[in-house]
Amino acid sequence: MEHNLSLLLISIIALGVFVQWIAWSLRMPAIVLFLVSGVLAGPVLGWMQPSEDIGPVLSPLVGLAVAVILFEGGLSLRLHEFKEAASGVRRLVTLGPMLSWGLYSAAAYWIGGLGVPVSLLFGAILVVTGPTVVIPMLRQAGLNRRTASYLKWEAIINDPVGALLGVLVLQYFVLSGTYPSAGGKVVVDLGLAILVALVMGSGVAWLLGWAFNRVWVPEYLKAPLTVAFVLVVYGVANLIFAEAGLLAVVVMGMAMGNMNIAGMAELRRFKEYVSILMVSVVFIVLTADLSPEVLHHLDWHAAALVAAVLFVVRPLVVWLCTLGAGMDWRDRLLVGWIAPRGIVAYAVAGVFSATLVDAGYEGARQLLPLIFAVVFASVVLHGFSLGRLARWLRLSVEPNGVLIVGASPWSTELARALSNELHVQVLLVDSSWHRLRAARLAGVRVLYGEVLSETIQQSLELNGVACMLAATSNDAYNALVCSYFSNSLEHDRVFQLPMYAVDENNDARVVARPLRGRPAFDESAQYEELWRRHFQSWQFYKTRITENYGYDDLKRDRPEEAIPIAVLHDDKTLLLSPASGGARPEIGDTIIYYAPKRTDEDRRRARAERAVAASTRSASASAGASEPDKESS
Repeated sequence: MEHNLSLLLISIIALGVFVQWIAWSLRMPAIVLFLVSGVLAGPVLGWMQPSEDIGPVLSPLVGLAVAVILFEGGLSLRLHEFKEAASGVRRLVTLGPMLSWGLYSAAAYWIGGLGVPVSLLFGAILVVTGPTVVIPMLRQAGLNRRTASYLKWEAIINDPVGALLGVLVLQYFVLSGTYPSAGGKVVVDLGLAILVALVMGSGVAWLLGWAFNRVWVPEYLKAPLTVAFVLVVYGVANLIFAEAGLLAVVVMGMAMGNMNIAGMAELRRFKEYVSILMVSVVFIVLTADLSPEVLHHLDWHAAALVAAVLFVVRPLVVWLCTLGAGMDWRDRLLVGWIAPRGIVAYAVAGVFSATLVDAGYEGARQLLPLIFAVVFASVVLHGFSLGRLARWLRLSVEPNGVLIVGASPWSTELARALSNELHVQVLLVDSSWHRLRAARLAGVRVLYGEVLSETIQQSLELNGVACMLAATSNDAYNALVCSYFSNSLEHDRVFQLPMYAVDENNDARVVARPLRGRPAFDESAQYEELWRRHFQSWQFYKTRITENYGYDDLKRDRPEEAIPIAVLHDDKTLLLSPASGGARPEIGDTIIYYAPKRTDEDRRRARAERAVAASTRSASASAGASEPDKESS
């Protein structure tokens, strides 16, 4: 038995991580593949039945995993994002839940044909727009930060709010036959749940931050201790009031995420890794545990109700609650469409429906299949449409820009060539107005300040950055900048100018390779050398690779000492050239390189050589074309 359980757990974890990688490779929403793989492994093929194989501990384990996921979501809720979208977010997390509850309940009653108790519980559960689904979607959609903030804040705040509302509705109808004043008890319980969540969440967050900043906890214990306290807060809050634990861990995450805690960057990274694993595992487990009998309860009423929820009620709720909030109409349209449900909605529906049935409400048997239908339809439709809709509304940020840290005569000229001649989005960051002056006069976008400061980090929108170049005169600082940005960008897109060293493996002056970015351009492209060549009137050149003029022709024509800088692809994505050499450019790519200034004689010679090469190729092609005719004759 233990052997089989071990194999099951290993299979679930391996499947979850593998599906994440497949989704990343195919640029598909990972959550859709979780849903499909879970349904295939469970109800369709019967490879796993988690509720039978794992037993009664499955539900508590899922609850703990959801608590960790919501805490990580709370950590990502930054107050500066709230300020950017303050009015819209306030409406979505205050008026939004009440309007959603009322309109979803009305749709369940009039369209789904459910009774009043089940309709009200259905509406309460659908207040949840799960962060377990929304956050993975946002990671792949590339939305601008303001629009993403609306969806992220609504999902993370309304997730525990919907669960709490569902508990209160359930309590009211279960207790109404026993306690005549059940309504008053529900109101008191609501106040108690909110109070418990606020006090426990913020209090534990403050204590942990206080202990971390006073070095009462060693660095290697910060993440494990935080996870332990997240689980303790979740468990204790739930003991006081059911489902209050979810709200408590969100409050705890929000509080810690906006405190100046030492080592917070490493803590965020650890939590993100854990959250990705938890989402993968829990979503596959819950979908694999779906019983085929559940689907038999679905009929045309269910189809009509799901359609009303997605296409009528959700857009109506968003448009009503954001009237006069100052939101862009495109944001309102996208937020009105995107509201996928996930783990929390499906998990609480299973518990609540069984409790209502035991209390004598037979119509509650419809609750779980209806919630599953909404989850399935919303995940598939919203997962595949979010990116396309965002691009159509111009709310997405294409990752084709370049971030350059460090203004110098050479980096300023590079930024000018990329932005003014090739129309690439470039941002040049430096802490000196004097060094930025030439770039500003050349029309280059600049940002004044220390790039590692919290203020600058809040103003950067990294979704639009394809690659980053640290180009200051300090190699160690360049390495520090690369180390920081490699957490947000992929490591292969983070570059720094090469270091000067006779033997980098044994030179005590050189930063260790794991701590620095990829060496850019060429091993000779050190800061001082680029500065020297700039004042020798070297220039940036661009050449487009065509069928008639290939990459080999370019290598022959350009000077031997030329330094490759970047490749601009047809889709306007720019990739910096690594010192170790990159992929061979293809037809349609534009090659940017740095070389000595050409004289008129150089230009005439190059044109003559290209003409000779073109005529040679033409003659060869003609000979090749006529050869079959000779043979056939």
